[in-house]
Amino acid sequence: MNTDFHVRRARPADAPVLARLRWAFKHEDHEGDASAEVHSLVQAEQWIRERLEGGRWLAWMVDSDGKACGHVFLHLVERVPEPYEDNSPLGYVTNFYVIPACRNRGCGAALLGALRQYAREVRTDTLIVWPSEGSVSLYRRSGFLPSTDLLEAR
Repeated sequence: MNTDFHVRRARPADAPVLARLRWAFKHEDHEGDASAEVHSLVQAEQWIRERLEGGRWLAWMVDSDGKACGHVFLHLVERVPEPYEDNSPLGYVTNFYVIPACRNRGCGAALLGALRQYAREVRTDTLIVWPSEGSVSLYRRSGFLPSTDLLEAR
């Protein structure tokens, strides 16, 4: 496995690159008319920059040969204080993507590893994710398990 890559925390200045990766991710997933985009790449850049500046959204990037080839986002969700338990935030993991050329090299595991290390450092209570069918095995290898505690209304 080629491990010639570097994982780092994303900064607000990385918003243009993160937005382009997000668009690549969603184009890869999209079934339908690709010309019917609802949001522009510029809007995505602005959204990402603002969220990273605010500090409740975090992201990690993986670079290989000087180019960004993947990312994962973490949103820290505050919990209402209570008298008998810690008020550590929940972590919502989302927008996990590695470009096809960098898959199967350990980039995805390294991204999740960096995110999980941060979550431990800030004492995040729980990490949650809605995985794609293709990412379930990687999440499971990275320590994510099915929940018996979560209910969902659609």
